[in-house]
Amino acid sequence: MKFDAKRFDELDNKTLHDIFLLRSEVFVVEQECVYQDIDRKDLESIHIIGIKKKNIIAYSRIMSLNNEFCSIGRVLVKKEFRNQGIGIKLMKKSIKEATKEFNNRKIKIAAQEYLKKFYTNLGFKQSGIWYWLDSIPHIDMILTRND
Repeated sequence: MKFDAKRFDELDNKTLHDIFLLRSEVFVVEQECVYQDIDRKDLESIHIIGIKKKNIIAYSRIMSLNNEFCSIGRVLVKKEFRNQGIGIKLMKKSIKEATKEFNNRKIKIAAQEYLKKFYTNLGFKQSGIWYWLDSIPHIDMILTRND
């Protein structure tokens, strides 16, 4: 298992296709969530790609929110590879890359509420109350450099 960090213009056509296919598989089909997944934010994001045997099995994207925060989003592990610690490795790589790119900013995520413990174990703290996003309960969580 290896992780790559790439900007949009560094992605080849097949990799981009496979990223969009996997995001659609997880967020649109599996979670039955109809929303505009492919957005202009991909153009400005850093894409973290988890590869095993030449296949993308994990993914996240990192982006700037403002001068105080950056964000890690679209975090996923392909269904048949879950519960193997890959999500933790993906988030650690994502945090490392976000810190490298945006070293003075806190990391803010919109976490699906059922994953609160997962993110808490990585050092994130809940910020605010839960809310609905794309028909799924979410909470904002923040990781600061001092945590």
